[in-house]
Amino acid sequence: RCRFKEPQSPEPEIYILCFSPSVVLQHPISFVSLNWISLLNSNNDDPSNKSHRSLTMDNPIQEILEKQLLTVAKAMEDKLDEEIASLEKPDEDDLEVLRERRLQQMKKMAEKRKRWMSHGHGEYSEIPSEKDFFAAVKASERVVCHFYRENWPCKVMDKHMSILAKQHIETRFVKIQAEKSPFLAERLKIVVLPTLALIKNTKVDDYVVGFNELGGKDDFSTEDLEERLARAQVIHYEGESSLKPKSTTQTRRSVRQSAASDSDSE
Repeated sequence: RCRFKEPQSPEPEIYILCFSPSVVLQHPISFVSLNWISLLNSNNDDPSNKSHRSLTMDNPIQEILEKQLLTVAKAMEDKLDEEIASLEKPDEDDLEVLRERRLQQMKKMAEKRKRWMSHGHGEYSEIPSEKDFFAAVKASERVVCHFYRENWPCKVMDKHMSILAKQHIETRFVKIQAEKSPFLAERLKIVVLPTLALIKNTKVDDYVVGFNELGGKDDFSTEDLEERLARAQVIHYEGESSLKPKSTTQTRRSVRQSAASDSDSE
């Protein structure tokens, strides 16, 4: 709301009283409505608007007001641009903090990779004995163990496990011959071969029994097996397949039921 008063002196003073929810200011040209400025500009540019030109010529206060309003609007716009630029461009201290944080993350990841590699991650290896199985499970947070025998289906599984071992070094991929591990085979209720035991934090969390969950045939892709392991959260995988809601609960239940009702599977 603007209140204009005819000046008593040759040089007029123009005051705008501004009301807002947070502040009340009384200052010469301290607030401006951009819509009002646009209206004034459009009237100025219109050569057919004779009344406006006449008003401006006859009323010097109006001309002064327009100039002051445009000046204040430009100053407000420049101030806003400076604030936006300061937000978009962090200062040197912020950049240094980000660099240091990123450097620490890289160091931690390098240490993890070194520890994983020292424990046999990154390759698909065979565990010679049941004692070595327990040592491997304790050393790694995530383990995929293939219980196998010398037959064609197990050789198919070997091929895919070997590929995934190189792609997912956060998980250890191993195999153990079921016939030479009677204690483990009995305790984990391993009946069908091949069977993958998916182990997290020293406990068997899930199983992949045969090829039933991989299409039922031996021509499944490595991606199919990768998706299945990702749903069990035994590997880190950010592909589309890890986001698809599939019925892993029923599969897990059927495996548990076929295994036994006791807790020996863990």
